[in-house]
Amino acid sequence: MSTSPADSVPSDDERDATGPSFADLGIDDRILRAIADVGYESPSPIQAATIPPLLAGNDLVGLAQTGTGKTAAFAIPVLMGLDQTGKAPKALVLAPTRELAIQVAEAFGRYATHMPGLHVLPIYGGQNYAVQLSGLRRGAQVVVGTPGRVIDHLERGTLDLSELQYLVLDEADEMLKMGFQEDVERILRDTPDSKQVALFSATMPPVIRKISKQYLKDPVEITVKTKTSTAANITQRWVQVSHQRKLDALTRILEVEPFEAIIMFVRTKQATEELAEKLRARGYSAAAINGDIAQAQRERTIGQLKSGVLDILVATDVAARGLDVDRISHVVNYDIPHDTESYVHRIGRTGRAGRSGEALLFVAPRERRLLDAIERATRQPLTEMQLPSVDDVNAQRVTKFGDAITENLASDNLALFRKLIEDYEKEHDIPLADIAAALAIGSYDGNNFFMEPDPEPVERPRRERGERSFEDRGPRERREGPSHHRNTGAELVTYRIAVGKRHKVAPGAIVGAIANEGGLRRSDFGHISIRPDHSLVELPADLSSETLNALSRTRISGQLIQLQLDSGPPGSARPPAGRGPRGGARESSAKPRYERRQPRS
Repeated sequence: MSTSPADSVPSDDERDATGPSFADLGIDDRILRAIADVGYESPSPIQAATIPPLLAGNDLVGLAQTGTGKTAAFAIPVLMGLDQTGKAPKALVLAPTRELAIQVAEAFGRYATHMPGLHVLPIYGGQNYAVQLSGLRRGAQVVVGTPGRVIDHLERGTLDLSELQYLVLDEADEMLKMGFQEDVERILRDTPDSKQVALFSATMPPVIRKISKQYLKDPVEITVKTKTSTAANITQRWVQVSHQRKLDALTRILEVEPFEAIIMFVRTKQATEELAEKLRARGYSAAAINGDIAQAQRERTIGQLKSGVLDILVATDVAARGLDVDRISHVVNYDIPHDTESYVHRIGRTGRAGRSGEALLFVAPRERRLLDAIERATRQPLTEMQLPSVDDVNAQRVTKFGDAITENLASDNLALFRKLIEDYEKEHDIPLADIAAALAIGSYDGNNFFMEPDPEPVERPRRERGERSFEDRGPRERREGPSHHRNTGAELVTYRIAVGKRHKVAPGAIVGAIANEGGLRRSDFGHISIRPDHSLVELPADLSSETLNALSRTRISGQLIQLQLDSGPPGSARPPAGRGPRGGARESSAKPRYERRQPRS
């Protein structure tokens, strides 16, 4: 079976008229309530095509790009069929990167909001083992993990997959590109034959076809082709900003960017009210619309936006359906959408009636892959913008102050107030400039007229390696793992790994495997040189012992990488002693690959 929905993305009204609703797909009330809470009203093409065969118990191969809503396509049927008894995992989702594993686990949590007692656990390289071991002991019906860390837990005997009902391979082609084929096949082979398997991939290379034929039982094959496009008269930009700094970033942009009317999209009903209230407190005419607002109030609010009484509307996707206001000059994606279809529908609210429009997307560091998906789906690159500086904001405030004076000079009441001020000047012998400044104080808060410069970053003394324990770290560091580097000009040293051209490795596979298992970022990597039987990789000189410990078991193309500091060509000086991972490489033949190991200290 192969389905290919229409290439173009239908409008909201067209989808309502022709496509099924989530209720039509046979989804139970608990999950329907969660879907409504998230703000989704009708399924995307991949969801409409894959949920019924998965609910019917079929194995499935889904070919669809990232950002088409495929997480919900497999999460919803898995949750509906899940046996919640016992502590052993009943569903396992394999993802190529730690970021995707976290996002998929969060999505499962959202859809399981009204399923008390169901636990979801992400496991991935770079995170402390104690957190994962504690979660596995407590019990998790759904485990979302990267292949390397899943294999590690299987070897330790800390992950029991004997009761597995569902196995999902998400972005299978990416996993194989990163060298996880052997791990993926081992997991497919060593889990119960009775399990249901769903494989999702953007492409169908021969190795995916081979895995499908060998390990899946008569799979239903679903292909969803998207030719998503956006209007040429809409300028699309994005800015990277953490969740904590979004409001500050937004207010800076609003001060500097000229706009007529804005619609801002957030994910939840509660967020619409909170953001609208914060904007009103900063002097903007803002209102919220969401699914809980009565129709009469919704119509009144939209009327105010059309007439110019209201300038900013904060909305969820569902609440904005059917919204058509010509004066919307900007669409701000305050929360990035999880699927590209929603993005296209959102920014289509501007650039109406032949006018130009501006679309701005806030992207947190962990959400960069969603930005990549949007660019691929829309076939249009988004331009990165820098946040306005303090000087930019202050210059704009001075300009607006002058513009207000210029505008008021044309007022019919100018003669009246000039006479009053001239009389005051004669009576009190006060200079006109001082009188004007005093009047301005009545309209402006002088103490806050200029934005204060950002505080200088505090220089903290550098600790010696090994001085700081994992427990000393803050909550964010503990969540992201002890090896979370930001390479801002840090010293790089050259490491040698035991895979090269004869293993058919590419730089992307090296970066993906080491970054995933070691918890590094792509910015932590320097030059990569692939030689016939080994490769040289530049990495930060201050890799933590936890990172080195994780990388000592990393494999690429099934080969243990045996990470060690490179000693250079024969006769050259060796690097300082004590800087290598556990004193250098391990012998790959020291013990069988799947022998159960004792937990690391």
